Amino acid sequence: MIRLSDAEWKIAVCLWDQGSMTITELTRTLGSDTGWSKNTIITLLKRMQEKGAVSFVQEDRAKRFYPLIDRAEAEMEETESFLDKVYKGNVGLMISNLISSDKLTKEEIRELQRILEED
Repeated sequence: MIRLSDAEWKIAVCLWDQGSMTITELTRTLGSDTGWSKNTIITLLKRMQEKGAVSFVQEDRAKRFYPLIDRAEAEMEETESFLDKVYKGNVGLMISNLISSDKLTKEEIRELQRILEED
């Protein structure tokens, strides 16, 4: 299981959405929201490479990075980790907390009901 930090998740999402990106493209895409410099992106990509989360192909002078991990699998692992850490694996407790704190809209509650009725 590959665990990504919050910062690494931002890069992974860009790569999942785009398929592959250069350091310059990642810096341009993430820089305005995060304030990250090119060096920060390089450091994060290096960490992600060491974890086996990304790789690259050399294109002339630029490296084009692409994800090695599947988005759906990573999301599921992150969800399970969150549930275990915060709710001791109890999905019902999480949903109950969301409903009682008014975090779910009526539309989201209807969607949950629809999902539960299908299974």
